[in-house]
Amino acid sequence: MALKEDLGTGDITTDSIVPPDAQTLGIIFPKEDGVLCGVDIARIVFEEVDKNIKFEPKMEDGTEFNPGMTIATIIGPAGSCLKAERTALNFLQRLSGIATLTRKFVRQAGDRIKIMDTRKTTPGLRIMEKYAVKIGGGYNHRFGLYDMVLIKDNHIQIAGSITNAVNAVRKNLGDEKIFIEVEVKTMEELREAIDLKVERVMLDNMNPGQIAEAVKIIRNCGQKIEIEVSGGINLENISDYINLDIDYISIGALTHSAPAIDIALKMKPIG
Repeated sequence: MALKEDLGTGDITTDSIVPPDAQTLGIIFPKEDGVLCGVDIARIVFEEVDKNIKFEPKMEDGTEFNPGMTIATIIGPAGSCLKAERTALNFLQRLSGIATLTRKFVRQAGDRIKIMDTRKTTPGLRIMEKYAVKIGGGYNHRFGLYDMVLIKDNHIQIAGSITNAVNAVRKNLGDEKIFIEVEVKTMEELREAIDLKVERVMLDNMNPGQIAEAVKIIRNCGQKIEIEVSGGINLENISDYINLDIDYISIGALTHSAPAIDIALKMKPIG
């Protein structure tokens, strides 16, 4: 789909300039520090354009790189390499940006708290972007609306209460043991969720002081309830949260706001 978007009816510039028999050697390299992600996807792009392109990776996904290091080399028909160039680099830059930002959060959080993504992804690219989060050391929250119950504020508003929402889920799915997460914004909502014996609560947009109070309530309730924190957490303030007794921090910015890493391809004629 990405190639069709870029190529359309054909590369009129390349087809006008490059002889059909021209061969090239290309080097893919970063212009800034980062964490590599998407090298196999880039390979697939080049091979989709032309099976005669030889793509040779020089590092694996998850590798930390610096400017000038070689990510991969390509050898093959020059025209085909030019047609695949931008699409391949777009994937590499976008996914490496997500992996890089995720790793920064993971290092700040340490080993005890898991950094998770959300569904705030680029339409059509979710599987790749959530893969990039994992490459960066993070964890995937639910992939879509179908694989986990997460009762959010709008569900609660429409249902009338957390109790109504949880009971409706259990009645509809027919199994009280199904994993249910509930988003809460107040201590009153938190106590209601605890009384319903849900498996996880998401403390939404609470400040560190409120979270500490909520954690105390949860840890003393006599139940094993996972604690997720979400809303407004960034690299500048995450240190205010990492000493709290929580299990997860979910961060939409991992996928919706990660800056792309500048990655380039330089080619020269051969043969």
